[in-house]
Amino acid sequence: MAETKEETPLTGDFPRDRKTFSPEEEARLERQHFWRIIDAFRYYRRHVQEHVNRAERHFRSLPQRHQNLLPSVLPNLARIRQCADHNHEVLQAIVQHSIHMFENIECGEREDPRKVRSSSTFDMDKLKSTIKQFVRDWSEAGQGERDSCYQPIIREIQRHFPSDQYDVSKVSVLVPGAGLGRLAWEIARLGYICQGNEWSFFMLFSSNFVLNRCEKVNCLTLYPWIHQFSNNKKSSDQTRAIRFPDVNPQSLPQDSDFSMVAGDFLEVYSDADSWDCVATCFFIDTAHNVIQYVETIWKILKPGGVWINLGPLLYHFENMANELSVELSYEDIRAAMVKLGFQIVVENQSLLTTYTENERSMLRYIYDCVFFVARKPEHLYSHCQAEDDQQHSPPAAKSLRQENLECHT
Repeated sequence: MAETKEETPLTGDFPRDRKTFSPEEEARLERQHFWRIIDAFRYYRRHVQEHVNRAERHFRSLPQRHQNLLPSVLPNLARIRQCADHNHEVLQAIVQHSIHMFENIECGEREDPRKVRSSSTFDMDKLKSTIKQFVRDWSEAGQGERDSCYQPIIREIQRHFPSDQYDVSKVSVLVPGAGLGRLAWEIARLGYICQGNEWSFFMLFSSNFVLNRCEKVNCLTLYPWIHQFSNNKKSSDQTRAIRFPDVNPQSLPQDSDFSMVAGDFLEVYSDADSWDCVATCFFIDTAHNVIQYVETIWKILKPGGVWINLGPLLYHFENMANELSVELSYEDIRAAMVKLGFQIVVENQSLLTTYTENERSMLRYIYDCVFFVARKPEHLYSHCQAEDDQQHSPPAAKSLRQENLECHT
């Protein structure tokens, strides 16, 4: 099972002024935020029903002769309702296993826990995006996307820390922005120490459910595309199902060291020289200031450690009011990395991939991603200082050799 720990206040699912609050106010905001995300899960069925009701009203407003030409529309809307009901049952199972998820956070009880409270469009969009994450991370349909996004990262971990030269059970890998946890799970399955970090309650509730509550392959079904009413070639494309998980998440070896930590990456990870590898996938553009991410990764990597990154630069806070957002080009980020001391040992500035793609949609996005491996030079610290730092860090392998610094493209 993946242990889930809450380290810092989880306020990452909605825009909020970045202020310092008293412990009491922070706890109140934490409870408020927790229940707001629970409310979104509980409001799901009503939200979809409202959209289907609107579509039905509009269809019935057409002239009768037009309705007669389209006999399959109303049956398809009825099918969407059924699929939404099924999705809702899965989401409520996730909620049931999330209420007492964190031992060190007291979220209290509601006066009327059965009452369904409305949610914002922002939160419902987040929830629908989370449903599509099950496709990407834990279904057979997401295999191609995982191969294009996760396998390049995994191959570089194995190349820099090969099992014939390292005791991989002592090589520590951190995966910030772990989402539903599949990349971190795959790394742990190979024997490495792996910790995923996530700040979104939507993702944390869902990853906790799939990692700790799903014990059989393809035991559950979701209908992730029912919210897409445009760009469907066939009506049946909208209501097609996916099954998950495509592997048994409980099948990790007994001696695996795998955990998920909840909280803001910048606040949770501050211990210097702690990790052999940091692996980021579609993550660095979640920053208000990406250079803070770069500095933090530099700090927490051990001398000789590597940062492996794959993703675009679709800055999350770019169009949010009252939110700091500095949108840098990759050229600027790369220059800052080199000035800080990183050595770029692998670089591909054009790796094509998708993200939670609906493969049957008439509109599909392709990301032209940057992929790189950057090394923190091993000679930065003396051997004695490195040994002293290791006493306060997760166990990790001693680097055996300096990598060739030639840039691979």
